[in-house]
Amino acid sequence: MSHRGSRVLRLDALARVEGEAALHLAVRDGTVAEARLRIYEPPRFFEAFLVGRGHGEPPDITSRICGICPVAYQTTACQAIERACGVTVDEPLVELRRLLYYGEWIESQSLHIHLLHAPDFLGHPSAVELAREHRAAVERGLRIKQAGNAIMEQLGGRAIHPINVRIGGFYHVPAPAELAPLADRLCRAHDDALETVRWVAGFDFPDAEYHGPLMAMRDPGRYAIDSGTPAVMAAGVGSNGSTPVRALPVEEFERHVVERQVPHSTALVSELDGHHYLTGSLARYAVSGRWLHPSALDAAREAGLGDPATGAVCRNPFRSIIVRAVEVAHAVAEALRIIDAYEPPSRSYVAVPPRPATGCAATEAPRGLLYHRYAMDADGTLTLARIVPPTAQNQSAIEDDLRRQVQSRLDRPGEPPGDEELTALCERAVRNHDPCISCSAHFLDLTVERG
Repeated sequence: MSHRGSRVLRLDALARVEGEAALHLAVRDGTVAEARLRIYEPPRFFEAFLVGRGHGEPPDITSRICGICPVAYQTTACQAIERACGVTVDEPLVELRRLLYYGEWIESQSLHIHLLHAPDFLGHPSAVELAREHRAAVERGLRIKQAGNAIMEQLGGRAIHPINVRIGGFYHVPAPAELAPLADRLCRAHDDALETVRWVAGFDFPDAEYHGPLMAMRDPGRYAIDSGTPAVMAAGVGSNGSTPVRALPVEEFERHVVERQVPHSTALVSELDGHHYLTGSLARYAVSGRWLHPSALDAAREAGLGDPATGAVCRNPFRSIIVRAVEVAHAVAEALRIIDAYEPPSRSYVAVPPRPATGCAATEAPRGLLYHRYAMDADGTLTLARIVPPTAQNQSAIEDDLRRQVQSRLDRPGEPPGDEELTALCERAVRNHDPCISCSAHFLDLTVERG
């Protein structure tokens, strides 16, 4: 079999990703001519559903976009509407929102690390097979995830699609005694998270590098999740100890990030000033790594990610599993900090009276930057809703990464790669970026044309 021949590969289902998609790869004369990640996103309609609804409804409606990351949608919607209405939420309520968001981060990142991504590195087709040889590791991951779920249940009312979130704050805020049991569970989760960092740092990582721009929220002094301003680290910038980022005020987001339709995907594809770019763990670590919790900073250094306190940047997509593990350790430590300092707010929410206005906001969903914009009239009826999820922003960068990695394998001396090897490589490359395709599709078909 020659890699300069013509053939077609078809993978009917890509396991261990959130959702469905297909990949079309064209190779001509030993060169990857085309790599298209085809997302079969059914019409999402959420923006249309929101038009005509009241300004208090987006947190509940948009949470239904994703069963893994509903808090990201709720938080971003709340912030956008509050900004439109000129309302500032009390800091204790902001801290509670942050705690809820950390709960989502803990459960979502742990799920990806242990059940979706780790099997790639240890030669297992699924988490079930992985558990047969690494039972303790899988159980450790599930304990961490359960700790995140417990935060979601306590603060949000339930682990999936929380019901206690509203614009201006919460319907109910907990008493200290209600949060106290979470601390014991999180102390165990912190030990588990640090052990997870050590575990994944021992995996074998292929050489690879993403060269394009990275974009994440930036809030100096804080590893930004629910606050800050979108910031862009230029393409190719590495570790130099400086702060090579440019701010992108959220009000200007849509001037720079432009979505367009492509024939091969029903999802819109985003470009940043005409170029592909990456959001998510690698981007956050590059932009805000120096502000990780001290225990997470130490874990990152010990794991070989360099010293984020001096601006270390990781651009190897395969090593994103380490960055996610570090982020889990950070989220658990910060959740403990919030619980330890918690005093019940004087009120559970701030009134958000409507006015004719437009507001936008962005936060960091576990899989990357999430942007919302809403416009409303005088009585709060929404006249416009705009939502830009992380996977749509990453789609073009994922395609570029697939192209590079397949080409690198084709250029390697020796026996040309077979269909099975190329398919496995592409699957791993997609999982590195943890796309949440469930907002748009449900599995991946891989087709490679050669000629």
